[in-house]
Amino acid sequence: MEASIREARTPAEKALQSEIETLGESFDGEIGLAVQDVASGWTAHFNGNAHFPQQSVSKVWVALAVFAQVDAGELDLQREVTLTREDLTLFHQPLRALALRPGGYTTTLEDLLIRSITRSDNTANDYLLRQVGGPEAVRKTLANLGITGVRFGPGERAMQSAIAGMEWHPEYSLERNFYDAREQVPHAVRRAAFEAYIADPVDGATPAGMVDALARLQKGELLSAASTERLIEILEQTRSGPQRLKGGLPSGWSIGHKTGTGQELDGMQAGYNDVGLITAPSGRTYAVAVLMGRAKQSLPERRSLMHKFVAAIAEYERQAADD
Repeated sequence: MEASIREARTPAEKALQSEIETLGESFDGEIGLAVQDVASGWTAHFNGNAHFPQQSVSKVWVALAVFAQVDAGELDLQREVTLTREDLTLFHQPLRALALRPGGYTTTLEDLLIRSITRSDNTANDYLLRQVGGPEAVRKTLANLGITGVRFGPGERAMQSAIAGMEWHPEYSLERNFYDAREQVPHAVRRAAFEAYIADPVDGATPAGMVDALARLQKGELLSAASTERLIEILEQTRSGPQRLKGGLPSGWSIGHKTGTGQELDGMQAGYNDVGLITAPSGRTYAVAVLMGRAKQSLPERRSLMHKFVAAIAEYERQAADD
């Protein structure tokens, strides 16, 4: 479902929309950009209603489902759980060494939630996903909350394997087994799977849908007051992507965000993202999304675009105060 976005009206809105279009058109690849002024509800965008791969950005929706169940009295974040070798997944999982210790790693669901968001730990996220009832439970949460333009995939194991043209096997979670298996996939098979994912990402989200959901979170429309405050607080502790949106923040601005980074093939990356809530010194908050679906540019160029995006929002903040 496409988000309905009104046209720019004020000089500040028109200037921001023009700058975002310029940034989007300058990108060598496929990109979606969106920003919503939470106070006014107005959204500026480029490719705002197209679906782009989320990758680890989708951890936000697992966290949302967790807090929705906490609010319903169905889940206790202080409940202790033990993670073992069987819980491991693939790619970035700082918990791996802890889970492989004799007896595993005993912690709380809240600790896993914090690790999932702030350190983008795939094992922590997949464990939480199973606790809330799996992918379908997250999709139900999104539907119940009226969040549109956002898909939720089958989980890291199945999705990342499919992107590489493979099927998941438990042994892929150990050592470099996933990478070794991926290297054995015929290039044509892997390329076809890679392209199919970018063309129609199973975890795709529209930039407009993303910023609308984040703005509603900020306004307290999705969760209880306590859960809203706690989720935003955790997003503000994110360690990943310090040189993405965060690296472009002007002095006095703050951010709560989640990054996402996809697999690479033939010089392209299927997802290089950052989304979140940025707040000006005035207290005015903006929901932002930069979703790169087929990123070819160098990392410095991608980050520079994100910094220019944030700078455009800061200029809008300055101009809007004068309108």
